[in-house]
Amino acid sequence: MSEQSSPREENTLFDAIGGEAVIRRIVAAFYPKVQADPLIGPLFPENIDPVMEKQALFLTQFFGGPPLYSAKYGHPMMRARHLPFEITPERAQAWLGCMERALEEVGVEPELKKFMLERLQGPAHHFINKSK
Repeated sequence: MSEQSSPREENTLFDAIGGEAVIRRIVAAFYPKVQADPLIGPLFPENIDPVMEKQALFLTQFFGGPPLYSAKYGHPMMRARHLPFEITPERAQAWLGCMERALEEVGVEPELKKFMLERLQGPAHHFINKSK
């Protein structure tokens, strides 16, 4: 008989990429790209650290890790949280482009990178709240 240490499903995307340490490396590679991007950089505060922490917690949960974001902030309600920001299709694509470059920089395996970007397409486009 074996005891399961966590109710969380194992062999998730979170586990496949290397867990929380890799998520944090992705976030650390991602936000300098976001801040430098002329389309989406202005949407973010100068002090990006709190945003990075929330993103690390969210991505951990989103990719199948422990529900750290929900434990700290409640239900993600990501569309509602992004409504104050003008998100166009171009900005959604810019965000995804920054994430793709961050995944490459961190060295996420091509198959996993492709799957992660596919998973992020839906939310990125769901946040669009302005056509141009």
